[in-house]
Amino acid sequence: MSKKSIFLTQVIMTFIMAATMSGIMGLIVTGPSMEWLAGWPRQFIIAWPIAFAVTMVAWPASMALSSAILKPRKGRSTAEKA
Repeated sequence: MSKKSIFLTQVIMTFIMAATMSGIMGLIVTGPSMEWLAGWPRQFIIAWPIAFAVTMVAWPASMALSSAILKPRKGRSTAEKA
């Protein structure tokens, strides 16, 4: 995956997650109301840059952790790896 593709994926994914989570959490706190609907954009504007910044650190860390977990162990046959 190219760096440009990774960056664009992070932008899109964090946008979706920030919009979803800020909307859901606001809905839980206030219930379906005009207050919730009016507050959602502000909460999203605060949440998205935070989510993006966190993924800049979490993406490489999670990729390294995934590689370590899925690393084939010595002495295992090919059938056991699947």
